[in-house]
Amino acid sequence: MKNARTLTEGALLLAIYTVLLLLTVYVPVLNIITPFFLVLPYIIYSEKHGLKPALVMLAAAVFISLLAGAFLITLPLTLSFGTVGIIIGWMLKNQKSKMMIYLVSSFVFLVSSVIEYIVSILLLDMNLIREFIDSFKKILIDAFQKAEEMGQPLPSGKMEDIRSSMELFEILIPSFFLTSSLAVMLIIISVNFPLLRKIGIHTANFPPFRNWKLPQSIVWYYLITLILMITVRPEVGTYLHWALFNLFYVLQLLLVVQGLSFIYFFAHLKNWPKGLVILITVLAFPLYEFVRILGIIDLGFDLRQRLQRKS
Repeated sequence: MKNARTLTEGALLLAIYTVLLLLTVYVPVLNIITPFFLVLPYIIYSEKHGLKPALVMLAAAVFISLLAGAFLITLPLTLSFGTVGIIIGWMLKNQKSKMMIYLVSSFVFLVSSVIEYIVSILLLDMNLIREFIDSFKKILIDAFQKAEEMGQPLPSGKMEDIRSSMELFEILIPSFFLTSSLAVMLIIISVNFPLLRKIGIHTANFPPFRNWKLPQSIVWYYLITLILMITVRPEVGTYLHWALFNLFYVLQLLLVVQGLSFIYFFAHLKNWPKGLVILITVLAFPLYEFVRILGIIDLGFDLRQRLQRKS
């Protein structure tokens, strides 16, 4: 009886996943939204029945993906989101914290994305990021030529800045994978956990953003990386140059998050109105350098504890 119920639930959730997958692949506009819900059937099934039944469901979904057409799209989607959904469901079943779920699922999604990217290059000779960069370069060259034909050529310094930006983007591809994985998983958890609570599945909560605090060692890693970039000055294209730039980018991003968290902490401490907090959040993006400095000061000098003592 229990096995029959498990199979019935699995078949129902697999049907729901198939509908979501087809909407993602074939329906414009909706395919902007539906990918974020592809994990939901797997989370529910894994949380209720455990890993083994969920893996069987994933195997069935892989088979359906091969039959659904456009398998170069459906198969990677199924493998990535299916694996992530199973991991999230298993961690919910074992009552892990929301932050732990977020970090582990982001790591799993990152690994699956990198593997799929490498496979697409090695087996399919298809490098989507390279194609995007080449297309963007072609658009820029065409724009430069048209500007010259119209007698309004761009300043040479501006053209050099654009080329440098494109080269930097190529260097920061690993960081792009990391930050996009973190962003995607944050959206997935934010939109799916409320739905899970509505159907009776317990989900943990993030600690308030104002209480987020990174390890103090992040500041030292940042300073060491900065000193190495200034003193060593590795040649462009070398492994050291690639590693330092990516590490520096990620550390900067973490310190910006820390700085924004401190602003939320200070706003809560001073009972600022929500409208003002929203305005500051919007302004934090163009003023990210100032926010990063706040993050460094907060971590390096334990600014929150000092403020709490004074209040």
